[in-house]
Amino acid sequence: MAVDVLLGLQWGDEGKGKIVDVLCPNYDLVARFQGGPNAGHTLEFDGKKFVLNTIPSGIFNNRSLNLIGNGVVIDPIILKRELTQLKVAGYDPVVSQKLFIAKKAHLILPTHQLLDAANEQKMGEAKIGSTLKGIGPTYMDKTGRNGLRVGDIHLSDFMAKYKKLVEKHQSILKNYAFEYDLAEKEKIFFEAIEFLKTIPLVDGEHFVNHYIRSGKSVLAEGAQGTMLDIDFGSYPFVTSSNTTTAGACTGLGIAPKTIGAVIGIFKAYCTRVGGGPFPTELDNEIGEQLRKIGHEFGATTGRARRCGWIDLPALKYAIMLNGVTELVMTKADVLSGFDDIYVCTHYDYEGQTIDYMPYDISTIAPKPILEKVAGWHEDLTNIHQMHQIPQKLWDYIHYLESALDTPITYLSVGPDRSQTLKLK
Repeated sequence: MAVDVLLGLQWGDEGKGKIVDVLCPNYDLVARFQGGPNAGHTLEFDGKKFVLNTIPSGIFNNRSLNLIGNGVVIDPIILKRELTQLKVAGYDPVVSQKLFIAKKAHLILPTHQLLDAANEQKMGEAKIGSTLKGIGPTYMDKTGRNGLRVGDIHLSDFMAKYKKLVEKHQSILKNYAFEYDLAEKEKIFFEAIEFLKTIPLVDGEHFVNHYIRSGKSVLAEGAQGTMLDIDFGSYPFVTSSNTTTAGACTGLGIAPKTIGAVIGIFKAYCTRVGGGPFPTELDNEIGEQLRKIGHEFGATTGRARRCGWIDLPALKYAIMLNGVTELVMTKADVLSGFDDIYVCTHYDYEGQTIDYMPYDISTIAPKPILEKVAGWHEDLTNIHQMHQIPQKLWDYIHYLESALDTPITYLSVGPDRSQTLKLK
């Protein structure tokens, strides 16, 4: 069996969690492969709403087991809080043994968060727009070969390793005009470490490959979005991990030849949180209208998202990088009511017309070249059959399929699990 990959094609917040929740009854294992608790995967069903930061979005499905892979960075405090909330709601993945963690996943320490906050404070107006969860500093320690891994919590020298790393962080913090109190943070952290010891830890790469060899189905779940990839995103306004299909290989320990379908998620328009380039941004009444109708506020941070029209050069780039085989369009319902909607087909880049992402997009802002498409006024939130889809929405779907040369197989018309239509 192949490993199917599901990931975002824009700047995150495309609705990945919801689509994993919809698709996971077809899979034996859902495995998160990168990112940290800066992710906010929102799931709604049966009148309930959950926001998952670290736990894979297959956790509510009776069939699939869930793995937090080695490419993920884990804050034990946030993970404990997530699991406690699930238990209160009647779900207990630990007791039911539906959740496993790769031993090679790295730990986010309280001092990683302090470093994150201190650095953003120092950068001032030039700040990246970090969620201040300590993700970047944790990945820096990982690549610098200083990090602590989840498997270390069972080693006899864990505390010695922890203190050594904290001392390093404190020596760095001396260079910032930044006040902090570590004692209280450490108390909560070590309580969470004890809780973490109750969760089954596995050799993640062997765990996943055993599933593959056994002919079982695996869905790899990404976080953030392609345009935030550390290598191929709008650098330096990016996250600290590989959010693309390649990240599934390194984040789970699977060979490229095992990759099957690559399912790319995108919104019917476009949003971005934090700083950085956003060619189609609408800093006007229309952008505010999209934000209000689409409830475009971060599930994790609550920050207002920047909104704009759909960007085809960016989507083509993401499809190319990921080897996307099929598309899912979300939030089509948000565009209901617009007489006209617009599609960015090309960029005006220093007087040249181009249809690709330029290297220096973060320093030389390309101007979007827009094409008008007829909008629709029908309310989509109560449709459940393909024949109920308005013709003008069909026209928009076919327009995008042709432009992107990739089929749109699912359409989301609302936040609830039931508000998802299979088109192919």
